[in-house]
Parts: sequence; structure tokens; C-alpha cells
Amino acid sequence: MSIGLSTYAFFWQLSSRVEKPLTLVEVVDKTAELGVGLLQICDHPAIEDFDAEQLRALRAAGDAAGVAFELGTRGLRPEHLRRYLDIADVLGAKVLRSMVNTADHRPTPDEALADLRAIAPELAERGVDLALETYEQVSTAALVELVEGVDHPRVGICLDPANTVAALEQPSAVVERCAKHVLNVHSKDFAFTRSEGWVGFQLAGALMGAGLLDYDHLLDRVRPDERGVNQIVEHWLPWQGDEDATRKTEQLWTAHSVDYLRSTRP
Repeated sequence: MSIGLSTYAFFWQLSSRVEKPLTLVEVVDKTAELGVGLLQICDHPAIEDFDAEQLRALRAAGDAAGVAFELGTRGLRPEHLRRYLDIADVLGAKVLRSMVNTADHRPTPDEALADLRAIAPELAERGVDLALETYEQVSTAALVELVEGVDHPRVGICLDPANTVAALEQPSAVVERCAKHVLNVHSKDFAFTRSEGWVGFQLAGALMGAGLLDYDHLLDRVRPDERGVNQIVEHWLPWQGDEDATRKTEQLWTAHSVDYLRSTRP
């Protein structure tokens, strides 16, 4: 099992909200500076436009820094997943995270099953695991049913219990239901806070270990070290008022999360 960082751990530093957004090569270097050897490039569609030379350069930067790659996208259409498998070949990525729906495509359960059955042989051929993320748009029961319907060792679940809170699912129940199918973990904590004037609540990120996620329970049920499941650091960090404060807080949260995950290892 490895601890990794997601590009979501650099969400604001990669965004147009900052004066000089990071490049992916700079993210690789910052990952290595924390002593982390894995980067999941997740929901970063710009990588789809990288040509072969750019992908090879990114792979070379990772090799030089001692950082391996995973990928993340959205959707199940086989032609889209094949593009990411091509990218994975160049980067040496062995995990591809995806989600069932996209902004313009919400497959029926039968359509989703057909798409996954179509791509599964190619996953096996290329040695890549496809991990479907738990989130509020698809019930955990439906996601597990889909994975079990495919019944292929290369198709499983990316466990992120925080996402499912928005669908009123208990994170601990999501962990229990998904545990045996987990191929990847997104490690982020969360908390509810009162909105201004006590008018409603906000669900947002929390410093890892300080929120509502029972991570010890997740570790007990998933057993990532024993099963070789990577834990990928993400954040739901709200904008902190200005660029400098946001960048510093994002960096602090990332370093803290890495230390927290290391502290849980035997």
C-alpha cells in the first residue's frame, strides 16, 4: 500500500483563482518534497490534450522525482476510458478512478453494466484497475450492485465515504457495504458547520482526523496495507479569503494528512 496525493490536494494551487497556477510537473515536485511517491491526476481534463511528447516528459519528471502516477476521470463510455488507458500506458499508471455519470451522460444501470463489460478485457490486458467512486449521485447499493454485476477483478470501488453524506448515507455503512470491493481510497475528512446567522449548515472539509470520518473503522474494514490498496489524500478546503492564506492552508492540510496517514500504519 502507498500513500499518495491527488491533484485535489492542490485544488486551489492549480486553479485560475491564483496568479500563477502550478503545472503538473510542479505538482510532481511538490509531491516528492513531502516524501510521497504517488500522484493521482484526478479530474484534470487538460491531460487529455497532452500529446505523446508531453506525456513522456511528465513520466520522466515523475521517474526523476520518484513519483508514480494514477489517473482519475468521469464516465464509463468505453471510448473515453480507452483514451485514459492510453495515457496510463505512457505514465505507467495502474489505477484509473472514474464515476458513473458525467455532466452530459447518465447511463441506465444496464448501459453502465454493458460499458464496463466492454472495457473489462482491456483493463486486464493493460494491467489497470478501474475504481468507481462512491458519491451522492449513485447510491452505494447501486454502485456495489454494478460492480458485482461486472464480476471482474479489475473493476472495483474507489471508497470516499465523505461524498455520500450528501445523499444521507452514513459513512460507516458505506464502508461496510463497499469494503471487499475497494481498489482505491480517497482520504479526506469532513464536518458540518453552521452557516452565518445559523441559517442552515455547510458540509465542507476538515483537517484529517479532526472531522466526522471514522478513519480507524475504514482501515479496519478495508485493510489497505494488507490488500495493497493505495490511500490518496484529497481536500474539501474552502477558499480562505485570499490567495496567500489559501495556498498556505492547502499546503498545511496536505502535509498534515500525509503525517496522519503515516501515523496509522503498523
